[in-house]
Amino acid sequence: MIIFGLKAYTRLLATLSLVCPHCRQQAAHRLFEVVNKFTLFFIPLFPVSKSRRMDCTYCGYASKLSKEQAEQLLAGPRPSIG
Repeated sequence: MIIFGLKAYTRLLATLSLVCPHCRQQAAHRLFEVVNKFTLFFIPLFPVSKSRRMDCTYCGYASKLSKEQAEQLLAGPRPSIG
C-alpha cells in the first residue's frame, strides 16, 4: 500500500497597512504564500503549486494575488528622484 497526497504550507510574507477594497477601511493586511507539496508516506517531497493571498484583519476579506502583485506590495512605494 502506498500513501500519497497533497499538503498545503502557509507562510506569512508581510503585514501591510492598506485600504481594504471590500470594507474601505484603513487596516492591516496579511500577505501569505501558500505552497502545495506532494507527499509520499506523509513526507513532503516537492512543490506542486504556489499561490499568494491577502487577508484584511478588519473585515476578514481575502483575495488572491498574482506573483507580480505580491512582489510590488513587498517592494513598497518607489522613491521619486528629482
